[in-house]
Amino acid sequence: MKTQFGNILLRRRKELGFTQEYIAKALHLSAQAISKWERGETMPDILLLPALADLLQTSTDELLGHHRQYGKTVYADRYQADEFYWGLEPNEMCYDILRLKPPSQRRLVLDMGCGEGKDAVFLARCGYRAVGFDLAAESIAKAKWLASQYPTAAAEFFRADMLEYVPQQEYDILFASGVLHYLPPERRGAILQEYQRCIRPGGLCALNVFAQKPFIPPPPDEEIDGGYWRSGELFSLFADWKFHRCEEIIFDCVSGGTLHQHVMDILIAEKIV
Repeated sequence: MKTQFGNILLRRRKELGFTQEYIAKALHLSAQAISKWERGETMPDILLLPALADLLQTSTDELLGHHRQYGKTVYADRYQADEFYWGLEPNEMCYDILRLKPPSQRRLVLDMGCGEGKDAVFLARCGYRAVGFDLAAESIAKAKWLASQYPTAAAEFFRADMLEYVPQQEYDILFASGVLHYLPPERRGAILQEYQRCIRPGGLCALNVFAQKPFIPPPPDEEIDGGYWRSGELFSLFADWKFHRCEEIIFDCVSGGTLHQHVMDILIAEKIV
């Protein structure tokens, strides 16, 4: 991945006629740092990628070597509305993160399937450095707009597919809410293992998944591509982690304008080794 990124950076820089010094000055870095990127020795902090992509007149996806043409997602039309489809109230797991790992050390958060960015922006406003990605272009546009309303909040967003994107740096916290049902059942373990690998020792995974119960009918307004999780399935994938929160709840929901219920498994787990 580092070599691929370096080759893309080098090619694009030469196409534009930029020197390493020019890029370094624009990003407030040293030319040596740019040289190391191009040689595949290091990667930039992910928070720098949007600025680097803008400078090189390309996208973050292209810089990372993702050339897939993404289709329209199931939420595309809903995200085009002026209001925020999921509202702006942060998920309660954000408060678990604040309690367990306060932002005093400017901890780095990755929001997987960030939607319109409300949780990532909230955490950034609290003092974390937050990075979010989502498949829907419409949601990323709204997330960037929301972040722009808080200039001191360190929040960046880019478009990527969780089935393809592999993190290339370490994070203190992985956050994923209401999105992991899009992982195909046969790939869940392998994909989450990749994300577990990128969490620093002492870091957290704050995750929830929709679980299936025979006495709860499916919601009327959602397309569950990968399928519901089995009750307890998420917990089993973190058997070697320290559990701070591990529970299953049933709650009412009115998304789409119709009252229905969800079963959700919630996990806050810490990586000890």
